[in-house]
Amino acid sequence: MRHVLSSFLALHWTIVFALLAYICMAGSRGITTALGVLGLPIQGSKFPALENIAVVAPLSIALLIVAVLFCWAFVETLLNTAARPDAGESVARIAFISASILLSLILIGGVAQGIDGLFMIVAIQLTALLASYVAVLAERRSALVAMNLHEADVRTASRMAMAAAHGSLLSRISGRPETKPGGSR
Repeated sequence: MRHVLSSFLALHWTIVFALLAYICMAGSRGITTALGVLGLPIQGSKFPALENIAVVAPLSIALLIVAVLFCWAFVETLLNTAARPDAGESVARIAFISASILLSLILIGGVAQGIDGLFMIVAIQLTALLASYVAVLAERRSALVAMNLHEADVRTASRMAMAAAHGSLLSRISGRPETKPGGSR
């Protein structure tokens, strides 16, 4: 069973975090643009602490790492779903946890910088991440349940066929006529 929603959400978050990493590489102007993309208009486009490459580079690298994790989950879901229904589940979990931690750190750093309105934007992004994770988890669980139900039906049918074959064989060996399923002859 293909995990269409899981694949789409992993690709979506890959693109979001990769674009944020690319935007942040421009330093203070990139941070202003990234906050604008997230929905927070900034009047003053200068953040004195963000001119330092020691502050901006780790943020860009962290965003890129989260984008790579989501890309890995996307590829894992596409390639290995047929072989293993739980393919990519651990990678997706790590990607969602990493993204949540990163957004929390962005919130803490933004509050320390005095950026007004950042809490609501990060809260919306964290809520979207949580909703995405729940959707991915629900899709994977429903696929496993569907697969297990199908196997149970096959087992039941095979047991019934084996019982019928056994009854037929016994009736032929004993020379008695075969009994019908209701017990009558």
